[in-house]
Amino acid sequence: MRILVTGFDPFGGETINPAIESVKRLDDVICGAEIIKLEVPTVINKSIQRIRRAIMEYDPDVILSVGQAGGRCDITVERVGINVNDCSIPDNEGNAPVDTPVFEDGPDAYFSALPIKAMVREIRNVGIPASVSNSAGTFICNHVLYGVRYVCEHEFPGKKSGFIHIPFMPEQTVNKRNMPSMSRDDIVKGLTAAITAIVQNEEDIASSEGATH
Repeated sequence: MRILVTGFDPFGGETINPAIESVKRLDDVICGAEIIKLEVPTVINKSIQRIRRAIMEYDPDVILSVGQAGGRCDITVERVGINVNDCSIPDNEGNAPVDTPVFEDGPDAYFSALPIKAMVREIRNVGIPASVSNSAGTFICNHVLYGVRYVCEHEFPGKKSGFIHIPFMPEQTVNKRNMPSMSRDDIVKGLTAAITAIVQNEEDIASSEGATH
């Protein structure tokens, strides 16, 4: 199995992004799967096209995208991406679309094609807090979650894709009071566990990971 793991560059005034910093430190082989690492621009459309080119170049079985979710306290495995760009801040090229579709001809939403509950279980099994998230936001992370699923459905049938959000790293929160963070080592450990679950689970497990709000 070959897995393409993507991480965004810094955005929103940050000098680092824990996504790409953690992705770069993943082992080259995890649970027998070859890991291809890719930095992605935090830019509308260009992010999806960069991943599309990598799919064409490396022919991965799975595309796992990783993004920063400052303010979250655990690793969150995303369930669904929606067909909406609604940017509260500009991307790294100044784009800030409001209420536009990711793809004009796409459905309202795509669910992750990964075993999200098995991934959460495996992350917890290595001692890292994790949960299923039912909202990837409406910025570039959701844009990529939805957009890569669209590209797979239309151009690369059979390929699986999904998205994980990770917290800030501690050095990003020095001047952010009461802001949760997670060490890079723990993020890497959690991502490694999630990838292990992807390799070991063709189908997801039956487990209650819902939310009341």
